[in-house]
Amino acid sequence: MSDAEELKVRLKKLNAQATQAKMDLHDLSEELPTNWEQILAVAQRCHDAHAALMEARKAAAAASA
Repeated sequence: MSDAEELKVRLKKLNAQATQAKMDLHDLSEELPTNWEQILAVAQRCHDAHAALMEARKAAAAASA
């Protein structure tokens, strides 16, 4: 598998993880005040997933430039 293909697969995986984290945060917000204790953990996971996705997108843009 070429580097470009590996990067594309990685981006797809990170995008799926970020989307799932976003939905988990959304679902949690709809259930509030139930499970309010999980806010920080779910928000941190969402933040981390989106940060990883943005870094991978930057790397992909740099690689294709």
